[in-house]
Amino acid sequence: MDFDSTRLARGFADPADVLGSGDIVIIGAGLAGLFTALRLAPLPVTVVAAAPLGEGSSSVWAQGGIAAAVGEGDAPEQHAADTIAAGGGIVDAHVAEVVASEAPARIADLLRYGVPFDRDLAGHFVLSREAAHSKPRVVRVSGDRAGAAIMQSLIAAVKQTPSIRVLDGYEALDLILEAGSGGSDRVSGVRLVRTEAKGTGTFDFMPASAVVLATGGAGALYSVTTNPIYARGEAIAFAARAGALIADAEFVQFHPTAIDAGIDPAPLASEALRGEGATLINGAGARFMLALDERGELAARDIVARGVFAEIAAGRGAFLDCRDAIGAAFPQAFPTVYAHCRAAGIDPVTQPIPVAPAAHYHMGGVATDLFGRTSLEGLWAVGEVASTGLHGANRLASNSLLEAVVLGARAADDIGRLVTSEMAHPTARTYRTGPERPIDAARRASLVGRLRQTMSVHVGVVRSGAGLVQALTFLREIGEEAGCDRMVVNMALAAEIITGSALLRTESRGAHYRSDFPEPEAALQHRSAVTLREIRAIGTRSRKSAAPRCCEELST
Repeated sequence: MDFDSTRLARGFADPADVLGSGDIVIIGAGLAGLFTALRLAPLPVTVVAAAPLGEGSSSVWAQGGIAAAVGEGDAPEQHAADTIAAGGGIVDAHVAEVVASEAPARIADLLRYGVPFDRDLAGHFVLSREAAHSKPRVVRVSGDRAGAAIMQSLIAAVKQTPSIRVLDGYEALDLILEAGSGGSDRVSGVRLVRTEAKGTGTFDFMPASAVVLATGGAGALYSVTTNPIYARGEAIAFAARAGALIADAEFVQFHPTAIDAGIDPAPLASEALRGEGATLINGAGARFMLALDERGELAARDIVARGVFAEIAAGRGAFLDCRDAIGAAFPQAFPTVYAHCRAAGIDPVTQPIPVAPAAHYHMGGVATDLFGRTSLEGLWAVGEVASTGLHGANRLASNSLLEAVVLGARAADDIGRLVTSEMAHPTARTYRTGPERPIDAARRASLVGRLRQTMSVHVGVVRSGAGLVQALTFLREIGEEAGCDRMVVNMALAAEIITGSALLRTESRGAHYRSDFPEPEAALQHRSAVTLREIRAIGTRSRKSAAPRCCEELST
């Protein structure tokens, strides 16, 4: 269905009517989560992290940097125009303009937190140009270490902020709802599972005055991905189950140059390499991108990903050749990529790097407005888990870290206007709500393996109606077979939402390519939005839940 922004939570006449009491709880400790927490200080905040800070976050692995119009001759208006041009005709222009205009201020914030962005001798930012940008505007650190450097600086700031409590070793599995204003439900807390006890299925409840989802993406739903194992899209599933609107879920961006060395997750050969002149060749040594797009290797990511996919499918293979463009400077210019290559037995100074498309970024997610508000009272979402309309059908390179900080700041400011110090009081502990149930690790691994393979084969770079229908059947079966393994239930539901949304969009646009509908349709040039009820209605069987009763009881 068409996206309708009026379905998102709007002005609250009295915050006390729609917000509960307890911590402001942020689920996720990547860039979006930590930046939001810092911006909320001195209000008490609990950041729930699956792993110790700095581990398990896609932000740490981000190589390119942050796009911002901070260079001479550039302007936010041009940045917004490039974002709109790359997005397949469905970028929300107002969102793009706001994010681009606030980018320089957020770069300044990161500088104050100590992020050591690269500068020249005159003190100007060293800027890279990446695909579909009309100007060099990617602010970077040590060539390809932007994500790690930013996270190190924010982690240090978080540890020095007494109002922020980090609860690591926990993951969120469900939202807790209670009656809110006007008869609608509001989010009053989250149900957590302890990761160190995940095999025993122990559940805790944390009350919250406000909940912010900052859980990252969904790349780990695919068998080939650049994302960490925690990027399973589970928040999309439990938000949808609670009634949240999900937008643009069909748009999954595949990075065209993951290093093809059988490593899971697949290490990334940064787009900045192509920005420096590296070329894509097949096994015969022939360049192939110029025949597909006049921009060649710097075409939009969806075009390059399909070009690489086609060469591999034809048996010719695909390689990123950095020998002439970068050569001996590779170890110093791109130390992270160089280390990944060497670990895989590749010398990028003298050898082309074997590459393949990998699930990299989810443009869809929980629908939000420009303040991070979702369609559920008391719930905000920031970063990759959210869908703001900035990315449209195809994310412009290095806009993801930018969106995380711009929307993190806006959501924090919004919450800060609503939540008083009396409402946001730190809770000393979580509350045990569920019994221990054993989880069969081998069975879980088998189900997850089937799910990831299904997504890669049928919901990948090239899709078809028949494949998507088959995938829906498989995913629903996996959800039912998962029983009380809530992690797998959530993964299957998130995958089903992506697949169902892809089946509903009967055209090709941006990162969503249908071989049975290979052209864009003017009538479908709009964002999409779905509820769980609408996804469940697709196909011959309509069902209330893929989860058996024992799991439903844990959600009540």
